[in-house]
This record gives sequence, structure tokens and C-alpha cells, in this order.
Amino acid sequence: MEARIDKWLWAARIFKTRSIAADACKNGRVTIGGVCVKPSRPLKEGEVVSVRKPPVTYSFRVLKAIQQRVGAKLLPEVYENVTTPDQYELLEMTRISGFVDRARGTGRPTKKDRRAIDAFLEFED
Repeated sequence: MEARIDKWLWAARIFKTRSIAADACKNGRVTIGGVCVKPSRPLKEGEVVSVRKPPVTYSFRVLKAIQQRVGAKLLPEVYENVTTPDQYELLEMTRISGFVDRARGTGRPTKKDRRAIDAFLEFED
């Protein structure tokens, strides 16, 4: 069975809408075998799809090429997450350090940001 890559990304709940999935394909953030794909590319079972959502690149092995959106409980039957652990470490590091590297001109830290900065600096000491 085959399905369009943009439909599959939406049906597998990787993207919230099909148009966002199609835009990701058009902008080169979705690859199969290291090759950027168009939204209309047919997807076969067994292929590994890489989706770049900065700063992390997620990888999914297709178990079932579906075209209709399914419930969240059925997702283990649709794909297998084969994302490497170092990608998740990268995500955690950017989440932790995200408040330290504030963009210039974004204003003062909120009370929540201030507490997070204090907790981070205590953790380092």
C-alpha cells in the first residue's frame, strides 16, 4: 500500500495539518534516504522518513502507509520512532539553555524566567 508523504505525515500526527506537512516537504525539511521529497511522493512501508524540526531531526520507520488520521493509541502500529538518543539530548540541552540566550531587545525576564535562571545557575555550582 502507498500513500502520499504529506498525507502520511498528517495522518501519523507528526504535523498538525496537512498543509503544514506539505510546506515542510516543499522547504526541504522532510527527507527519505537523505533525499528531499515533494509532498506528492508515494511512501512505502519500511522506508525511514526524517523530519527536521529545529533543532532536532526526528526519524520514523513506516510500518503502515495510512491516508486517514488515526487515534493516538494506534500510532505504534503506524510508525516506529528510530530517532537517535543524541537528538533528544540536543533537544534537552536547548530546552534548558533556551532562557539563558535571550535575543537582544526581548525585554526583561519574566518571574518564571528569573526562577528558571536561578535554578539553572544553582545546578551548575
